Amino acid sequence: MIDYAKSNPGKLSYGSAGVGSMNQLTGELFKSLTGTTDIVHVPYKGAGPAVTDLISGQIPIAIPNVTAQILELHHAGKVRILAVTTPRRLAGAPDIPTAVEQGLPGMIAQNFIGLFAPARTSPAIIEQVAQATRVVMDDEALLRSLTASGLEPELASTPDKTRRFVADEVARWGPVIKTIGLKLD
Repeated sequence: MIDYAKSNPGKLSYGSAGVGSMNQLTGELFKSLTGTTDIVHVPYKGAGPAVTDLISGQIPIAIPNVTAQILELHHAGKVRILAVTTPRRLAGAPDIPTAVEQGLPGMIAQNFIGLFAPARTSPAIIEQVAQATRVVMDDEALLRSLTASGLEPELASTPDKTRRFVADEVARWGPVIKTIGLKLD
């Protein structure tokens, strides 16, 4: 795909869940890392419409989140997942290589779901929520369900690790956001 994009400038586009979505940022990171800056971004109102247009051939590339539905479409041959952008292969889809394995070091883009509280929440309350979360994450059925849905639970997470992760992600994505001129409305 990279070779095709470089040989056919301006002929490819990718669909995302919308302007400012992690899907768009992932697409822009891809373009930056591969030197394919003329791939056109097509923002949709959600990933569903982008995937629908991908399946019907209206767009050649989509960058959705890997979900159970996307995995089903992949296994049914309706879409082809070229790579996941996680640091390692997904437990729920070990047959799909990572972008790093495909030769794109630095192509790490992953959604993050976390629990947040107001800034002045007491440490005791934060620890109580963290402990309750650890108890819930010990449920094997829940873990199987999350993994089958393309999620990769971080079982060793703590409030401090989460704060560091968020700070690192803000620093990492800042240059991409600046490059595309994304502004908050």
